[in-house]
Amino acid sequence: MDTDVVVVGAGLAGLRCAAELVAAGLGVVVLEAGSEVGGRIRTDRVDGFQVDHGFQLLNPAYPAVRRWVDTAALGLGSFDAGVAALTTDRLLRLGHPLRAPGLLGSTVRGAACELRGLPGLLRWLRPLARDPRGRRLDALRREADTTLADSLDAARLSGTLRRVLERFFAGVLLDDTGASSATFARLLTVSFLAGDPGLPAAGMQALPHQLAAPLGDRVRLGTPVGRIEARQGGFDVRTDDGPITARRVVVATGQAAAGSLTGLPVRPMRGVVTHWYAAARTPTASRLLHVDARPRPTGPLVNTAVVSHAAPTYAPAGQHLVQASALIADGRPVPSEPAMRRHAAELLGDDAFADWESLARHEIRHALPVQAPPLDVARPVVLPSGLVVCGDHRDTASIQGALVSGHRAAQGVLDELATG
Repeated sequence: MDTDVVVVGAGLAGLRCAAELVAAGLGVVVLEAGSEVGGRIRTDRVDGFQVDHGFQLLNPAYPAVRRWVDTAALGLGSFDAGVAALTTDRLLRLGHPLRAPGLLGSTVRGAACELRGLPGLLRWLRPLARDPRGRRLDALRREADTTLADSLDAARLSGTLRRVLERFFAGVLLDDTGASSATFARLLTVSFLAGDPGLPAAGMQALPHQLAAPLGDRVRLGTPVGRIEARQGGFDVRTDDGPITARRVVVATGQAAAGSLTGLPVRPMRGVVTHWYAAARTPTASRLLHVDARPRPTGPLVNTAVVSHAAPTYAPAGQHLVQASALIADGRPVPSEPAMRRHAAELLGDDAFADWESLARHEIRHALPVQAPPLDVARPVVLPSGLVVCGDHRDTASIQGALVSGHRAAQGVLDELATG
């Protein structure tokens, strides 16, 4: 055998898996088809700006992030724990009373104006307060799951506060239909309440770079895998440079490639388009995500934000970086750049949007796996064929899910080798 384990794919899941196997003393080779580690996480440098492929945030409150990521070394620039929602007659700024004390006044005023919706919101949040002995996540997973829309109906949540919640989750889940798992939405809410999501000083790709650092030259970039064949005592991994033999193989690619290599069914994916703009000035100093909570939004965006207010390293001195994100899907028209620009300016209150400079546009058709109810947070990672598979499509559609699935895959390999 050439090595103990081949890991196919250097995304978050594959890197986490490889690190644990190396720590266990195994020989590991990581094969990555692309020119960089990180999977769907990429950061480009454009005219002195940092632009990620899609608007992603790192939540330091995720248990897996707390366990396996050195967030201090990443130098996170954090967004405020809240949201700015444009309503029919005002801009509503809502924030966590403890994590965003500067928003306390506007939050109280906004809540006072939306008294009709408060009981419904509290009913929807009630499951988060259960299980006082600290097993809240397990308690949520045990509850009967429904769609997000059905859970909001059951809580009798309506009006502006419902629209704020729906539009916020549309950007997080990449789903504006309300068909995603309510349990998953509540699990995400737990993390949002516990931490302030942010961006690494060097861009989101600093996260996979940090995870890859301990692996050194075990990672081979630009090495696509054509197929994996079983052989006595292990597997042949076929590449353009010839086969690599290994006792075990972990498939840590995106879902489509994993399906091709393993025969697993491919779940539906959700897509997003993100446009990035340079602005000489902005009318707001907000470090909030801005959403359109009007009954009839006037544009395609699920959210927009002045990213450089939260993460100043994303823009050169004296400049600002604006992101605008909208959903894309088969049979759904792709929003035009002018429509996205106008909607972002409206949500941010910027009359000078015509002067924004277009920096980059990323259309990501397969950004997140669909997370439909009932929530399944631990799909099997060891297949009957002996192959091991990981990725956010085997857990939850999040950085948390990717890291946990990589950990579970490593444990699966170690168990298989111990018993084989």
